[in-house]
Amino acid sequence: MFAHLREDIASVLERDPAARSRLEVLLCYPGVHALILYRLANKLWRGQFFLVARFISHVARVLTGIEIHPGATIGRRVFIDHGFGVVIGETAEVGDDCTIYQGVTLGGTSLYRGVKRHPTLEAGVVVGAGAKVLGGFTVGAGAKIGSNAVVVKPVPAGATAVGNPAHVLQPKDARDDKPDFSAYGVTRNMDDPISKALHSLLDHAHEQDRRISLLTERLRSAGLCGEGEGDCTKPLDVEFLNRIVD
Repeated sequence: MFAHLREDIASVLERDPAARSRLEVLLCYPGVHALILYRLANKLWRGQFFLVARFISHVARVLTGIEIHPGATIGRRVFIDHGFGVVIGETAEVGDDCTIYQGVTLGGTSLYRGVKRHPTLEAGVVVGAGAKVLGGFTVGAGAKIGSNAVVVKPVPAGATAVGNPAHVLQPKDARDDKPDFSAYGVTRNMDDPISKALHSLLDHAHEQDRRISLLTERLRSAGLCGEGEGDCTKPLDVEFLNRIVD
């Protein structure tokens, strides 16, 4: 347990610029306190002392505002920053070096016992403030969940998920050896597929307008679109065309 505690304190000092000393982290960080009590409760849970384990997790929630079910699986060097309102369900799995911010829910969508109801976060996942990850799927290693995202399907390794319901941005280049840490799941220069689609449509519309304008000018220069005939870009006169085709 003390080895875990040393790692937890070191991870806070590494990822939170506000942390100034090990003693400050030990005394003033509720995420560290919640993990200490979780590990005690988890040990009792695995020993089938279910009521005592649940009571300890309840005390931890009262003291820290962080609710971790004693049946959950939490890896090493997990950092719960601020932490108030964090809920981690019974069958949730949180991998090594994950970062979870305040208001996060790792929740289940099934009412059946004995099944995997809660998500699995692989190593190095960052979950931004207020995000909800709901269901028994996997969020791949190094992925980022943006603040207030609602994730209901798997997220590939290295990708970023944002929005409600969340959509997945382009994964990080696999050639990168180590993904950059992104506080609150915010990634610079995010390649949002919806933004890309809108920009593509705008570019396409602009190109169409350019071509229509060019065609109009050529029609006018050829004398096919006189000054008194209005704009050649207005809708076609179907009845007139039908008469001349007949």
